[in-house]
Amino acid sequence: MNQEISGLSSMATRLIMGELSEHIRRAHGIPVRFRSAGGVEIARRVREGAEADLLVLADGAMAALEKEGLLLGGTVRPLWVSQVVAAVPEGTPVPALGSETDLRAVLLSAKGIAYSTGPSGTSLIDLITRLGLADTLGHRLVQAPPGVPAGSLLSSGRADLAFQQHSELMDLPGVLVIGPLPGDAAISSVFSGAVLAASTQPHRAREVLGLLGSDAASGIARGRGMRVAGDDH
Repeated sequence: MNQEISGLSSMATRLIMGELSEHIRRAHGIPVRFRSAGGVEIARRVREGAEADLLVLADGAMAALEKEGLLLGGTVRPLWVSQVVAAVPEGTPVPALGSETDLRAVLLSAKGIAYSTGPSGTSLIDLITRLGLADTLGHRLVQAPPGVPAGSLLSSGRADLAFQQHSELMDLPGVLVIGPLPGDAAISSVFSGAVLAASTQPHRAREVLGLLGSDAASGIARGRGMRVAGDDH
């Protein structure tokens, strides 16, 4: 019986996992299905005993789950790197973002700044604090609910500037991606995969995990705004 391999992933990799699951089914005959939600929510489900074989999350969350014994030892592997980008509502003037001075000006001119839960949101708040703008911008920060793209707050009018993983902003209607943050302000997250300790099909799950690092998978990830872990180009 060709039993389905099930996986859990954060929203940042939702579209990639959907394309990859279809590719693996067609090319290798292995049925794979991933369910996606906010990274914090997925980690909670794993801790509460969610039934799944594979997990794809940001490396910080993966490290914590591995330490807790919830991932099969020796299976954690970095897969893709995603940059946080800035975006504005489509049709509005495109601000410069070539330097940290530009970034400060963009932040200070925004009336509402949307950001996400998870590692990209935490890193953005840390950046704003490092820039000395936490007190000035505090009341303008609008956090999107878990699993909801920060870019959706642009189209709803709740914000006029948004920051999130490129993969989550690049195809949203009404959203124009300006680009990654400049210089030392750049924010990126590594997304890793692993076999869950609770998997009932660990050997086949390892096989699928290997396919997530294939050349075909890398091409799909690049098409979704990520780069392969370890590839600096």
